[in-house]
Amino acid sequence: MPDSLIVPLFVTTDLPPHADLAEFGELLARTARVLGPDGYEASLSGNVFWLDRPVLPGQQPVADDELRFAGMLGHLAVSVPAAVSDPAVSVPARPGRDVREVVRDVRRAIGAAVTERYGDVGAAPAVFAIRDRDVRERTPDSALAVAIRPAAELVGAAR
Repeated sequence: MPDSLIVPLFVTTDLPPHADLAEFGELLARTARVLGPDGYEASLSGNVFWLDRPVLPGQQPVADDELRFAGMLGHLAVSVPAAVSDPAVSVPARPGRDVREVVRDVRRAIGAAVTERYGDVGAAPAVFAIRDRDVRERTPDSALAVAIRPAAELVGAAR
């Protein structure tokens, strides 16, 4: 059975002004199902929220056509294969995935999906590995929960 790697993530991007936040969260979760060039399984769950700029007294409200800043704090679970080795053909062991590789792969996948769905919003989404504590402490109470049922292998590995 494979081990699992759990990576706490922060995803941020600009979205069109009338984008649906729940749809954005589902897009992120669906996008993270299969990652990397070899198509390894993953599962992203977390909470999405708007990071709108505050309107101070005396300021003009946000224009109707201004991009909105959205964020997600959550966890990416990845099935990490055991090291692969074949002594019959002298193939050295291949180590499992590391956090940098996983973050790079999810960043590419999310960038492509957001651009395909919303078009060019001026900058690629930012995807960062963060501390687990930050996910717990910084998720706003108003955030919407997002999760897509992970593959059975990920559920077993995460236990």
